[in-house]
Amino acid sequence: MYAIIETGGKQYKVEQGTELYIEKLPQADGENVTFDRVLLVSGENGVKMGAPLVEGATVTAKVERHGKGKKVIVYKYKAKKNYRRKQGHRQPYTKVVIEAINA
Repeated sequence: MYAIIETGGKQYKVEQGTELYIEKLPQADGENVTFDRVLLVSGENGVKMGAPLVEGATVTAKVERHGKGKKVIVYKYKAKKNYRRKQGHRQPYTKVVIEAINA
């Protein structure tokens, strides 16, 4: 059984036990989070597609930890104008483990 969920403006295909790195969530480590924006559910009794969401379907996950991704360097440069700007960015994320798909 798998589902396609939407969180943080992105879509993810998840199964029970899947570990995901998603956009940062406000829940603390060890708490449960429920994703109610389920776009598709596939199971033993076929595929349910939403228009746009599947009615009554949820995905439950446990927040494992929070962190920051690898540093990305942003460098701005204009030729012959002595304009240079260097900036780094580390995107915050939340690691979750999918516990159940409720359809």
